[in-house]
Amino acid sequence: MNFKKVQECERTRIEKWSQFQLHNRWKSYGAILCLILFATAMVLKFSDLELGWFKDVVRRGILVCLLVVSLSKEKDEDEMVVSLRAKSYTLAFIFGVGYAIVQPLFEIVVHNIVFEPNPENTFSYFEILFYMLFIQIMFFEVLKRNR
Repeated sequence: MNFKKVQECERTRIEKWSQFQLHNRWKSYGAILCLILFATAMVLKFSDLELGWFKDVVRRGILVCLLVVSLSKEKDEDEMVVSLRAKSYTLAFIFGVGYAIVQPLFEIVVHNIVFEPNPENTFSYFEILFYMLFIQIMFFEVLKRNR
């Protein structure tokens, strides 16, 4: 097998995965389930129950639901919508990286100046993934409405 055939095969695989999208109806399923899981997370936050494993399942469920909403097609998917989706992913990535850089510094400054220092403050993967998915969905909806 020559190098050109291998390169073409890899390019085809990448192209196929880069264009992966779910059917339009999955957007509403993901949004409804995300709201239910978010309400569950709020109830768990303010309750006295110690269900650490369940909180982790709810967090992962929220991330999966946001990913489903993000990957779902629009009813009328055209080149403009594809372009807007790509722009929203780019903006979400840029804002996500900025958030990941600034948030720990901001937390250190606030906790050292305003409150007593707390070495147990952690920056979780959930925060950055939730932020990036939420920002992508928000930017996509704004760009779509203002086209």
